Amino acid sequence: MTQADVIIIGSGMGGATLAAALAPSGRRILILERGEHLRPSAQDRDPQAIFADGHFRPDETWLDGEGQAFNPGNYYCVGGNSKFYGAALIRYRKEDFEARQHMGGHSPGWPIPYDALEADYSAAEELYDVHGRTDEDPTEPPHSKGYPHPPVSDEADIADLRIRLQRAGLTPSSVPLGVDIDQWLAAGQTTWDAFPNTCGGKMDAETCALAKALQHGNVELLTGALVRRLVADRDGRVTGVEVDGQGVLHAPVITLAAGAVQSSALLLQSANDNCPTGLANRSDQVGRNFMNHNCSAVLAMHPLRRNRAVYQKTLMFNDYYNGDGEGGLPLGNIQMLGKITGPILASQTPLPGPIAALIADRSFDFYAMSEDLPNPDSRVTVKGGQIRLDWKRSNWAAHEALVAKLKQHLRQAGFPIVLSRPFDRRTPSHQCGTARMGHDPASSVVDTYCRSHDHKNLFIVDASVLPTSAAVNPALTIAALALRAGRHIIETEFAA
Repeated sequence: MTQADVIIIGSGMGGATLAAALAPSGRRILILERGEHLRPSAQDRDPQAIFADGHFRPDETWLDGEGQAFNPGNYYCVGGNSKFYGAALIRYRKEDFEARQHMGGHSPGWPIPYDALEADYSAAEELYDVHGRTDEDPTEPPHSKGYPHPPVSDEADIADLRIRLQRAGLTPSSVPLGVDIDQWLAAGQTTWDAFPNTCGGKMDAETCALAKALQHGNVELLTGALVRRLVADRDGRVTGVEVDGQGVLHAPVITLAAGAVQSSALLLQSANDNCPTGLANRSDQVGRNFMNHNCSAVLAMHPLRRNRAVYQKTLMFNDYYNGDGEGGLPLGNIQMLGKITGPILASQTPLPGPIAALIADRSFDFYAMSEDLPNPDSRVTVKGGQIRLDWKRSNWAAHEALVAKLKQHLRQAGFPIVLSRPFDRRTPSHQCGTARMGHDPASSVVDTYCRSHDHKNLFIVDASVLPTSAAVNPALTIAALALRAGRHIIETEFAA
């Protein structure tokens, strides 16, 4: 493609969905992806390779707030992190768009209400073939349409668990999932959480949105395209993208969708004489307000009861999402983890293999998730090309309260042994917030259509723009925002 009308940097959930939205316009769209396609391999369903050896993790090092190096666990490939995600495509709750108090501070809410994004949520659910129900969860926000497909069925032991949780006073509901369960299991008897999708059974950014976009002859994907910086002129227009081995590529519209850390790092590294602190950064908010969900794995066991589930990730409950059940503040979401097996547990703990297998055979595995609140001092910075991520974890007391509530209910449900372990910084638990959305250019980076306040032809369409993290998986919200931005680009940039 000698000349593009739109350049999209990144092929993950935001970039691929934006491409699908723009493709029918007929405009020339070039997608730049630093990674390559994942191809089927012997390691795809090998827990030792994935969890112990880190076969798919990139050879990359960031620094934490103390200057200590760590491997962050992001993935660079066509489809981005969605190739490894848990395929939970959950809408933010209506309350997440509103300002509200948490145990750890104040959540500012969004500059748009839930209703402004509802139609895009429905369109995103169609695009990603989501399986779910709207009538089980009391916190489910209003839907103009039902889910495209019925829920993925509980396995027998999970169906029994659902009944046990109900008897313990909880309201379990089906996780909205982007999974073709038959196709996934035909390629291997594993869960999909953290396993790469090379069989097409998981509805990720490549399988759904990118495949739809590439059906149009005006869309091109360039892999192995590492973007070094964005180029802007004195008038504030982003004129090009500098790519290793390609020089500077030009387009009238530039869209950034490299992920919350990499997108902000790229903007900071693109500083020039007119923008000495980085592009889109007149507000000094680029890289700030980094959020990463507070998450823990919780394992419930009965020594005489086995869990024969293969994938198990079909139920969740939000009984403590909007309050602690006693008139107190929000705590968060509980959903099933993909089934933990002996090799997975052994790779993450000092347990010997036989003991890990004994525990995993009897464990029901939960994922407790609480909101992390925006903090301008929680931030991404770059010096000499080195990314530094100083994450200021917040609202931890709420997360501890959520885990305590879960443990109490699990014991009531017949599990005498309940163990928990928080996720550490090596697990990218829904990173977001570094180019926040807002009405005021002095305190935000993009407007409500994901357009940069400072550079009118620059859009950011990934988790960077999320004003709050909420306490559910962000993938569907990222897709909905990308569809909204795509419609706006067609109406404003392509109108002539």
